[in-house]
Amino acid sequence: MIARLYRVILPVDDIAVAEKFYAVLLDDPGRRVSPGRHYFDCGGTILACYDPEADGDGRGGGWRRHPNQYCYFAVADLDGLFARARRLNFRALDGGIAEMPWGERLFYGQDPFGNPICFVDARTLFTG
Repeated sequence: MIARLYRVILPVDDIAVAEKFYAVLLDDPGRRVSPGRHYFDCGGTILACYDPEADGDGRGGGWRRHPNQYCYFAVADLDGLFARARRLNFRALDGGIAEMPWGERLFYGQDPFGNPICFVDARTLFTG
C-alpha cells in the first residue's frame, strides 16, 4: 500500500487572521474544527491552520521554520490566484510568477505568519 498524505499542519499566530487570509486566497471558506484549528480541503489533503495558543496547547518550544520549507499547491488558474494574493498583500518572493528550468510555472511567497508557500500551475507540475 502506498501512503497518502492527508493533512499538513501550518503554524499560525492568529487563527482568525489565518481563516480570513486562506479563505480568500484559496477561494474556500474552510471549516473551523476547534478553537485553534481551521481546515481547508485542498484536493483531498487538508491544510490545517493551527494556532496552538487558541487551542490551549501553549507555544511549547516554538516553531522552527526553514526558509525553503514550502507547502506547494497545484492550482488551475495561477494568474487568477496571483491576483488574489496581491490584493491580500501576500509577500511574493522573486518578483512574482516565474518559469522554472524543470518546466513548472509558479510563484513563491509567505503568508502573514511567515510560512513559505508556493503555488504551481497544475498544467506544468513536475512530479519526478
